[in-house]
Parts: sequence; structure tokens; C-alpha cells
Amino acid sequence: MDKVKREERSRMMSKIKSKDTEPEILTRKFLHGEGFRFRLHKKDLPGKPDIVLPKYKSAIYVNGCFWHRPFNERCSNCRLPKTNKDFWRNKLGENVDRDSRNLKKLELKGWNGLILWECEIKKSNSLKELKNILNNIEKK
Repeated sequence: MDKVKREERSRMMSKIKSKDTEPEILTRKFLHGEGFRFRLHKKDLPGKPDIVLPKYKSAIYVNGCFWHRPFNERCSNCRLPKTNKDFWRNKLGENVDRDSRNLKKLELKGWNGLILWECEIKKSNSLKELKNILNNIEKK
């Protein structure tokens, strides 16, 4: 049973942002500081990537672990809620399927799709790895 009333849960869920999240802002600050220039939320690309680097034909999706479910469910944010499990299993499964389709569509357009996970961004090494990935793309 949920410890919070339905109206309160609804209010709490409505506060969750889809743009300009903390992990996204940290990634943007890092990229800008490293000299990369980018666009945000391009509507003409599949899934409206959070960060688009047109020069490198690369799109970065900054995914929250709860909503997008990393493949190996590496962090504590990946737990299913204890109530209404069937709903959440279907909802989050559809998100994963949609993300996969969007990456395939992006690649068919000739773009590189990168996914950064909320739990990894909080580790300083993951953003340095991102720089290495982008530098390798630049050399191609």
C-alpha cells in the first residue's frame, strides 16, 4: 500500500522534469567546458535527444535510471515501486522499447547515438569517457 495519498503522489510525480535535469546540466557544463558546441532537444531527430552535436553527427540521451531502466539495472533507482507493479512494469518496459527504436532510427539517419545514465554521470569518470568517445568520433 502506498504511504502517500493519491493526490499527493500525483503532485509529487508532476514535479519530475523531463528537460534540464541535474544530470543533463552537468553533462552540458562538462561538454561546454571541453570546447564542444551543441544544440538542445532537436525535434527533428528521433526521441528529441537531450544534447545534439551536429559537427560530430552525434546525439546524446541523458537517461534517468528509474524511467529508462539501464540494461544491467546497476543502481538503486531501478527498483520497481511496490504498488501497482503491473502498471509500472508495462510503462517502464514501453519506455525501454521506445528508446531502442529511437536509437535504431537515429543510426539509420547516419547519426551516432550515445546514452548517458544518471547514475554514471554522478561519477566523474563517466564524463571523461564521454570526451574520449567524442574525440574518437571526430577522428572518423
